[in-house]
Amino acid sequence: MPMTPDVLPGNPFPSGATWDGEGINFSLYADNATHVELCLFNSIKDTTEAHRIKMQQRTHCMWHSYIPNLKPGQLYAYRVHGPYEPHNGHRFNPNKLLLDPYAKAITGLPKWSNEIFGYDRKHPDNGNSFSIQNSAPFMPRCVVVDDAFNWEDDQHPKVKYHNTIIYELHVKGFTQLHPSIPDNIKGTYSGLAHPETIKYLKSLGVTAIELMPVQYFLSEGELHDKELTNYWGYNTIGFFAPDVRYASKGTTGEQVTEFKEMVKALHKEGIEVLLDVVYNHTGEGNHLGPTICFKGIDNTSYYRLEKDKTLYTDYTGTGNTMNANSFCVLRFIMDSLRYWVQEMHVDGFRFDLATSLARDSNGVNMLNAFFHILYQDPVLSQVKLIAEPWDIGKDGYQVGEFPQHWSEWNDKFRDDVRIFWNDAESKKNAGFIYRLSGSPDLYKQQNRYPTSSINFITAHDGFTLHDLVSFNTKHNEENKNDNKDGMDENHSFNFGVEGFTKDASITELRKRQKRNLLTTLFLSQGTPMLLAGDEIGRTQHGNNNAYCQDNERSWINWNEADVELQNFCKELIQFRKQHPVFSKHDWFGVTPATDSAELPDAKWFLPNGTTKQHHTRKENVSKCIGLFLNGINYTADKKQVKGNSFFIIFNAENEDANFQLPVELHRKNWIKILDTCDESMQETEAHIKNETVEVANRSIIVLKQVVTKEPADA
Repeated sequence: MPMTPDVLPGNPFPSGATWDGEGINFSLYADNATHVELCLFNSIKDTTEAHRIKMQQRTHCMWHSYIPNLKPGQLYAYRVHGPYEPHNGHRFNPNKLLLDPYAKAITGLPKWSNEIFGYDRKHPDNGNSFSIQNSAPFMPRCVVVDDAFNWEDDQHPKVKYHNTIIYELHVKGFTQLHPSIPDNIKGTYSGLAHPETIKYLKSLGVTAIELMPVQYFLSEGELHDKELTNYWGYNTIGFFAPDVRYASKGTTGEQVTEFKEMVKALHKEGIEVLLDVVYNHTGEGNHLGPTICFKGIDNTSYYRLEKDKTLYTDYTGTGNTMNANSFCVLRFIMDSLRYWVQEMHVDGFRFDLATSLARDSNGVNMLNAFFHILYQDPVLSQVKLIAEPWDIGKDGYQVGEFPQHWSEWNDKFRDDVRIFWNDAESKKNAGFIYRLSGSPDLYKQQNRYPTSSINFITAHDGFTLHDLVSFNTKHNEENKNDNKDGMDENHSFNFGVEGFTKDASITELRKRQKRNLLTTLFLSQGTPMLLAGDEIGRTQHGNNNAYCQDNERSWINWNEADVELQNFCKELIQFRKQHPVFSKHDWFGVTPATDSAELPDAKWFLPNGTTKQHHTRKENVSKCIGLFLNGINYTADKKQVKGNSFFIIFNAENEDANFQLPVELHRKNWIKILDTCDESMQETEAHIKNETVEVANRSIIVLKQVVTKEPADA
């Protein structure tokens, strides 16, 4: 770096730090600032700036400068001057070193100390005092990156939604204990791109991985005080920067290249990469939180504030909510999303607490600017958009209410399926029927499709599949919050013993129940999502909120894999792929009728062989029910596909059942494809006596129609 850098006016756009081959353009949005200082550092170890450059040029709300001869790898941050008036919402404090919201790489992590707070923590005025302590020695640094990368012929796989199978995973948790991944790349992007990892994903049959947050995030101060850390990552501060904790090749820009290499390797095998993103809040917390970035750059522009502007509106349970009604925030979110698609080649997003992004001055509004901007964007309108359709504010629960083109995490699927299988007291099965049918009660009237429903039994938040059938209550004591965190209502069942047991009969019941739940997931209409590790019986020992457990409680232990369950899950996914009747593009009952179809495309039956006519949540009926699926199916463009027909019997009762085969099906020839009493799927002769199918308690049987060809004319 020159001893005294030349400073030219530069340009207001693009935002952030951009290298053009000859120098770097710096641009920062700070509407209410009086002036901005660009801070340049020579090395990571430096605690003071090599240069502080007052940015003279301002175009509207953008402060900008251009410095020739600077190169990628340059470390920088900002100090922003302006009024410190918390009662007016302003929290400018030039004693605080601030990250660039548009930084594409960030090196280091904040050190939790009084210095990183904008107020004097020793002053008893509830966060409104002014701190004169310099935070630079305790802060990470932004890094200028070179965007150049040889993508070769990389293409987005563009897997159609009805063919999509999502696998939710944590970069570190998936790879940290994997025996086939070299030690130097365990827990990293490179570990996820390793041939053994990709080989496993391919063998399992998933088409997309949904990465838990990989944008640069903070841990919370209260976790630091408890000697814990934020493991999940839902506390973002660097919305353009891949997190350094998952980098193996370096932290001064190398993490960007490593992330791209991971995406490229997955794309070569046809696997999509979806990001779990957190644009609803930032890691700066409430008025008592640290000043790391947005709070010190332009607090009133970036955050939603209460009438008392010293306080933050909190629809997220984290202390703050980003102001998605502000044009600068909307532009920031869209720029970030577009960057991850265009520059990092990701294939879509799952939006954490997405309802908060739909809020305007009148409350929740699914027609607000956020959605309009997404729809008109030629890049973002073409990728997968998945909502977590709730937040903690008034009217925050919006399952089934998001606009067309969006899919949603469907927690009604999760709960209704769990209740059907685990709650012996509940005799209602209507919810279960709706969920297997793609949730038409939620999406059909909205001119949406079954694929709008992201079906899941478990996710990162809650019990794992193994724990769901092993614990009646949560066991979160190790989170050091007196077991008060995490969901209390889990619709789980331990079969008589809490946690681990040597009782062989209970162990077998639990294994069967896991097969029941997985079978229900993959034979339901909609888009299935599998939590990584569930297919091998991963346990968190009853912890249903392991967000702060960056240890073996959360990491997948591959050495203790349930191989039989793993193989069963692989066979199940392959079975779904082989038979498109389980992943229809459209609803039951809306495809064209044909003369060859003796039965509709789907029909539900009761154990006595009669048709179940209506599905109402108030009715109390047997939790043993049959579903016929007609093998004559139709593609999205209405082309006929002739496949096998199936009859599926779900028996969640405690007693075995003799299920009367419906009259309509008597003349069919059937073989048994699946019985969850067995640990593997295999075709066997269907034992049907007197037109009755014997179904064990808590089990599923799948029968496939055998189509016999008519003999050719002589």
